Amino acid sequence: MKIGIGLPGNVPGVKGDFILEWAQRADAGPFSTLGTIDRLVYQNYEPLIMLASAAAVTTRVRLMTGVMLAPLRNVGVLAKQAASLDAMSNGRLTLGFGVGRRPDDYKAAPAQYNNRGRRLEEQIVTMRRIWNGDDVDAANGVGPIGPPPVQQGGPEILIGGGTPQAIARAGRLADGFLAAGTNPEAVAAAYQIALAAWESEGKPGKPRLAAVCSYALGPNAADVVGGYIRHYYSFLGPVAQLMAANAVASTEAVTGLIHDLEGIGMDELVFLPSAGDMDQLDRLADIVG
Repeated sequence: MKIGIGLPGNVPGVKGDFILEWAQRADAGPFSTLGTIDRLVYQNYEPLIMLASAAAVTTRVRLMTGVMLAPLRNVGVLAKQAASLDAMSNGRLTLGFGVGRRPDDYKAAPAQYNNRGRRLEEQIVTMRRIWNGDDVDAANGVGPIGPPPVQQGGPEILIGGGTPQAIARAGRLADGFLAAGTNPEAVAAAYQIALAAWESEGKPGKPRLAAVCSYALGPNAADVVGGYIRHYYSFLGPVAQLMAANAVASTEAVTGLIHDLEGIGMDELVFLPSAGDMDQLDRLADIVG
Protein backbone atom coordinates (compact mmCIF):
# COMPACT_ATOMS: atom_id res chain seq x y z
CA MET A 1 0.00 0.00 0.00
CA LYS A 2 1.29 3.44 -0.92
CA ILE A 3 1.42 6.23 1.65
CA GLY A 4 0.88 9.86 0.68
CA ILE A 5 0.83 13.08 2.64
CA GLY A 6 -1.32 16.17 2.28
CA LEU A 7 -0.02 19.65 1.70
CA PRO A 8 -0.70 21.89 4.72
CA GLY A 9 -2.58 24.50 2.70
CA ASN A 10 -5.76 23.62 4.60
CA VAL A 11 -4.22 24.87 7.86
CA PRO A 12 -5.14 28.54 8.38
CA GLY A 13 -2.14 30.86 8.46
CA VAL A 14 0.32 28.65 6.59
CA LYS A 15 2.42 30.62 4.08
CA GLY A 16 3.19 29.72 0.49
CA ASP A 17 6.95 29.29 0.93
CA PHE A 18 6.34 26.81 3.74
CA ILE A 19 4.03 24.77 1.49
CA LEU A 20 6.71 24.63 -1.20
CA GLU A 21 9.36 23.48 1.27
CA TRP A 22 6.92 20.84 2.54
CA ALA A 23 6.39 19.63 -1.04
CA GLN A 24 10.12 19.37 -1.68
CA ARG A 25 10.73 17.40 1.49
CA ALA A 26 7.83 15.07 0.73
CA ASP A 27 9.23 14.51 -2.78
CA ALA A 28 12.59 13.55 -1.27
CA GLY A 29 10.93 11.30 1.31
CA PRO A 30 8.92 8.07 1.35
CA PHE A 31 5.60 9.51 0.20
CA SER A 32 3.77 8.56 -3.00
CA THR A 33 1.44 11.52 -3.32
CA LEU A 34 0.84 15.11 -2.26
CA GLY A 35 -2.85 15.66 -1.50
CA THR A 36 -5.14 18.66 -1.09
CA ILE A 37 -8.66 19.26 0.15
CA ASP A 38 -11.14 21.86 -1.05
CA ARG A 39 -13.48 24.43 0.40
CA LEU A 40 -14.48 27.85 -0.89
CA VAL A 41 -15.68 29.56 2.30
CA TYR A 42 -12.55 28.72 4.28
CA GLN A 43 -8.93 29.85 4.55
CA ASN A 44 -7.45 26.98 2.49
CA TYR A 45 -5.51 27.56 -0.71
CA GLU A 46 -7.16 26.70 -4.04
CA PRO A 47 -6.15 23.08 -4.72
CA LEU A 48 -5.08 23.20 -8.37
CA ILE A 49 -3.04 26.35 -7.86
CA MET A 50 -1.38 24.79 -4.82
CA LEU A 51 -0.62 21.58 -6.73
CA ALA A 52 0.74 23.53 -9.70
CA SER A 53 3.11 25.33 -7.34
CA ALA A 54 4.14 22.01 -5.82
CA ALA A 55 4.67 20.52 -9.28
CA ALA A 56 7.22 23.23 -10.03
CA VAL A 57 9.45 22.20 -7.11
CA THR A 58 9.04 18.40 -7.30
CA THR A 59 9.83 15.69 -9.85
CA ARG A 60 8.58 12.36 -8.50
CA VAL A 61 5.64 12.58 -6.15
CA ARG A 62 2.11 12.44 -7.57
CA LEU A 63 -0.36 15.31 -7.12
CA MET A 64 -3.93 14.63 -5.96
CA THR A 65 -7.03 16.61 -5.16
CA GLY A 66 -8.74 14.72 -2.41
CA VAL A 67 -11.44 15.85 -2.86
CA MET A 68 -12.09 18.82 -5.10
CA LEU A 69 -15.61 20.25 -5.32
CA ALA A 70 -15.94 20.12 -9.09
CA PRO A 71 -19.57 21.37 -9.25
CA LEU A 72 -18.41 24.76 -7.96
CA ARG A 73 -16.43 25.20 -11.18
CA ASN A 74 -16.94 25.81 -14.89
CA VAL A 75 -16.35 22.49 -16.61
CA GLY A 76 -14.47 23.78 -19.65
CA VAL A 77 -12.11 25.86 -17.54
CA LEU A 78 -11.62 23.00 -15.08
CA ALA A 79 -10.81 20.56 -17.89
CA LYS A 80 -8.22 22.95 -19.31
CA GLN A 81 -6.67 23.62 -15.90
CA ALA A 82 -6.41 19.91 -15.14
CA ALA A 83 -4.94 19.05 -18.54
CA SER A 84 -2.45 21.89 -18.21
CA LEU A 85 -1.35 20.72 -14.77
CA ASP A 86 -1.07 17.13 -15.97
CA ALA A 87 1.10 18.26 -18.88
CA MET A 88 3.24 20.60 -16.77
CA SER A 89 3.81 17.88 -14.15
CA ASN A 90 4.57 15.19 -16.75
CA GLY A 91 1.46 13.15 -16.00
CA ARG A 92 1.45 13.19 -12.20
CA LEU A 93 -2.12 14.41 -11.58
CA THR A 94 -4.93 12.46 -9.93
CA LEU A 95 -8.30 14.19 -9.59
CA GLY A 96 -10.35 13.25 -6.56
CA PHE A 97 -13.80 14.78 -6.97
CA GLY A 98 -16.73 15.19 -4.60
CA VAL A 99 -19.79 17.38 -4.18
CA GLY A 100 -19.46 18.50 -0.56
CA ARG A 101 -22.13 19.18 2.03
CA ARG A 102 -21.75 22.92 2.67
CA PRO A 103 -24.42 25.12 1.03
CA ASP A 104 -22.33 28.22 1.79
CA ASP A 105 -19.63 27.09 -0.66
CA TYR A 106 -22.24 26.94 -3.41
CA LYS A 107 -23.79 30.28 -2.48
CA ALA A 108 -20.36 31.92 -2.60
CA ALA A 109 -19.40 30.46 -6.02
CA PRO A 110 -22.29 30.86 -6.99
CA ALA A 111 -23.46 27.43 -8.14
CA GLN A 112 -26.58 25.33 -7.68
CA TYR A 113 -26.46 23.11 -4.60
CA ASN A 114 -29.43 20.80 -5.11
CA ASN A 115 -28.28 19.28 -8.41
CA ARG A 116 -24.59 19.00 -7.57
CA GLY A 117 -24.42 15.20 -7.88
CA ARG A 118 -25.94 15.17 -11.34
CA ARG A 119 -23.74 18.06 -12.37
CA LEU A 120 -20.59 16.20 -11.28
CA GLU A 121 -21.59 13.25 -13.43
CA GLU A 122 -22.09 15.53 -16.43
CA GLN A 123 -18.77 17.26 -15.75
CA ILE A 124 -16.82 14.00 -15.74
CA VAL A 125 -18.31 12.94 -19.08
CA THR A 126 -17.57 16.36 -20.59
CA MET A 127 -14.02 16.55 -19.24
CA ARG A 128 -13.13 13.16 -20.65
CA ARG A 129 -14.45 14.21 -24.05
CA ILE A 130 -12.33 17.36 -23.88
CA TRP A 131 -9.22 15.41 -22.84
CA ASN A 132 -9.76 13.03 -25.75
CA GLY A 133 -9.61 15.99 -28.13
CA ASP A 134 -13.28 16.03 -29.13
CA ASP A 135 -14.95 19.24 -30.27
CA VAL A 136 -16.88 20.92 -27.49
CA ASP A 137 -19.77 21.77 -29.81
CA ALA A 138 -19.03 20.53 -33.32
CA ALA A 139 -22.45 21.56 -34.64
CA ASN A 140 -21.67 25.20 -33.89
CA GLY A 141 -18.01 25.10 -34.82
CA VAL A 142 -16.65 25.20 -31.28
CA GLY A 143 -13.38 23.34 -31.51
CA PRO A 144 -11.40 21.27 -29.02
CA ILE A 145 -9.93 22.62 -25.80
CA GLY A 146 -6.20 22.05 -25.33
CA PRO A 147 -3.57 21.28 -24.30
CA PRO A 148 -3.80 17.49 -24.29
CA PRO A 149 -2.99 15.84 -20.97
CA VAL A 150 0.06 13.60 -20.73
CA GLN A 151 -1.94 10.71 -19.29
CA GLN A 152 -3.87 9.05 -22.08
CA GLY A 153 -7.56 9.88 -21.76
CA GLY A 154 -6.84 12.40 -19.03
CA PRO A 155 -5.88 12.29 -15.36
CA GLU A 156 -7.05 9.46 -13.17
CA ILE A 157 -10.39 10.31 -11.52
CA LEU A 158 -11.45 9.16 -8.08
CA ILE A 159 -14.78 10.05 -6.47
CA GLY A 160 -15.34 10.49 -2.77
CA GLY A 161 -18.57 10.56 -0.81
CA GLY A 162 -20.46 8.89 1.98
CA THR A 163 -23.89 8.16 0.50
CA PRO A 164 -24.63 4.98 -1.48
CA GLN A 165 -25.40 7.14 -4.53
CA ALA A 166 -22.03 8.91 -4.36
CA ILE A 167 -20.13 5.66 -3.79
CA ALA A 168 -21.88 3.98 -6.73
CA ARG A 169 -21.01 7.02 -8.83
CA ALA A 170 -17.35 6.22 -8.22
CA GLY A 171 -17.81 2.75 -9.65
CA ARG A 172 -19.86 3.84 -12.64
CA LEU A 173 -17.95 6.91 -13.78
CA ALA A 174 -14.53 7.08 -12.15
CA ASP A 175 -11.34 5.06 -11.91
CA GLY A 176 -11.74 4.45 -8.20
CA PHE A 177 -13.25 5.35 -4.84
CA LEU A 178 -11.71 7.82 -2.38
CA ALA A 179 -12.79 7.09 1.18
CA ALA A 180 -12.46 8.74 4.57
CA GLY A 181 -10.18 6.13 6.03
CA THR A 182 -10.41 5.80 9.81
CA ASN A 183 -12.98 2.97 9.90
CA PRO A 184 -11.75 -0.04 7.88
CA GLU A 185 -15.05 -1.91 8.14
CA ALA A 186 -17.02 1.05 6.79
CA VAL A 187 -14.48 1.60 4.00
CA ALA A 188 -14.65 -2.06 2.99
CA ALA A 189 -18.45 -1.98 2.90
CA ALA A 190 -18.43 1.20 0.81
CA TYR A 191 -15.94 -0.30 -1.61
CA GLN A 192 -18.31 -3.20 -2.28
CA ILE A 193 -20.92 -0.68 -3.45
CA ALA A 194 -18.40 0.91 -5.79
CA LEU A 195 -17.26 -2.50 -7.03
CA ALA A 196 -20.83 -3.61 -7.75
CA ALA A 197 -21.48 -0.45 -9.76
CA TRP A 198 -18.19 -0.94 -11.61
CA GLU A 199 -19.09 -4.50 -12.54
CA SER A 200 -22.62 -3.51 -13.58
CA GLU A 201 -21.04 -1.25 -16.21
CA GLY A 202 -18.99 -4.16 -17.56
CA LYS A 203 -15.71 -2.40 -16.82
CA PRO A 204 -12.58 -4.61 -16.73
CA GLY A 205 -10.45 -5.04 -13.64
CA LYS A 206 -11.58 -3.31 -10.47
CA PRO A 207 -11.75 0.27 -9.14
CA ARG A 208 -8.79 1.67 -7.26
CA LEU A 209 -9.33 2.17 -3.53
CA ALA A 210 -7.71 5.16 -1.83
CA ALA A 211 -8.39 6.98 1.41
CA VAL A 212 -7.55 10.20 3.23
CA CYS A 213 -7.46 10.92 6.94
CA SER A 214 -6.40 13.81 9.16
CA TYR A 215 -3.53 13.28 11.57
CA ALA A 216 -1.18 14.92 14.05
CA LEU A 217 1.88 13.55 15.86
CA GLY A 218 4.04 14.63 18.77
CA PRO A 219 3.19 16.60 21.92
CA ASN A 220 -0.51 17.43 22.33
CA ALA A 221 -1.27 15.66 19.05
CA ALA A 222 -4.78 14.65 20.08
CA ASP A 223 -5.62 18.25 20.97
CA VAL A 224 -4.11 19.54 17.71
CA VAL A 225 -5.92 17.20 15.34
CA GLY A 226 -9.09 17.24 17.43
CA GLY A 227 -9.23 21.02 17.43
CA TYR A 228 -8.63 21.14 13.70
CA ILE A 229 -11.37 18.61 12.95
CA ARG A 230 -13.89 20.31 15.23
CA HIS A 231 -13.21 23.63 13.50
CA TYR A 232 -13.13 22.39 9.91
CA TYR A 233 -16.18 20.13 10.31
CA SER A 234 -18.08 22.33 12.76
CA PHE A 235 -21.19 22.18 10.58
CA LEU A 236 -21.49 18.46 11.41
CA GLY A 237 -22.09 19.16 15.10
CA PRO A 238 -21.85 15.99 17.26
CA VAL A 239 -20.42 14.02 14.32
CA ALA A 240 -17.40 16.34 14.30
CA GLN A 241 -16.89 15.62 18.00
CA LEU A 242 -16.91 11.89 17.28
CA MET A 243 -14.47 12.33 14.39
CA ALA A 244 -12.13 14.30 16.65
CA ALA A 245 -12.26 11.65 19.36
CA ASN A 246 -11.23 8.95 16.85
CA ALA A 247 -8.56 10.96 15.02
CA VAL A 248 -5.08 9.63 14.24
CA ALA A 249 -2.79 11.15 16.88
CA SER A 250 -0.02 8.67 17.70
CA THR A 251 2.54 6.36 16.14
CA GLU A 252 0.40 3.41 17.18
CA ALA A 253 -2.66 4.91 15.51
CA VAL A 254 -0.73 5.47 12.26
CA THR A 255 0.71 1.96 12.12
CA GLY A 256 -2.57 0.40 13.21
CA LEU A 257 -4.56 2.19 10.53
CA ILE A 258 -2.03 1.26 7.86
CA HIS A 259 -2.21 -2.39 8.94
CA ASP A 260 -6.01 -2.43 8.99
CA LEU A 261 -6.43 -0.73 5.62
CA GLU A 262 -3.83 -2.97 3.99
CA GLY A 263 -5.92 -5.85 5.25
CA ILE A 264 -8.95 -4.75 3.23
CA GLY A 265 -6.94 -4.20 0.04
CA MET A 266 -6.39 -0.45 0.22
CA ASP A 267 -4.18 0.83 -2.62
CA GLU A 268 -3.15 4.17 -1.13
CA LEU A 269 -3.64 6.14 2.09
CA VAL A 270 -2.98 9.89 2.24
CA PHE A 271 -2.45 11.47 5.66
CA LEU A 272 -3.66 15.09 5.82
CA PRO A 273 -1.81 17.36 8.27
CA SER A 274 -3.69 19.28 10.93
CA ALA A 275 -0.88 21.68 11.83
CA GLY A 276 1.55 23.86 9.88
CA ASP A 277 4.68 22.41 11.45
CA MET A 278 7.42 20.65 9.44
CA ASP A 279 7.86 18.29 12.37
CA GLN A 280 4.54 16.72 11.35
CA LEU A 281 6.01 15.65 8.00
CA ASP A 282 9.24 14.41 9.57
CA ARG A 283 7.47 12.38 12.24
CA LEU A 284 5.22 10.69 9.69
CA ALA A 285 8.17 10.01 7.38
CA ASP A 286 10.02 8.32 10.23
CA ILE A 287 7.06 6.01 10.81
CA VAL A 288 6.28 5.03 7.21
CA GLY A 289 9.77 5.29 5.71
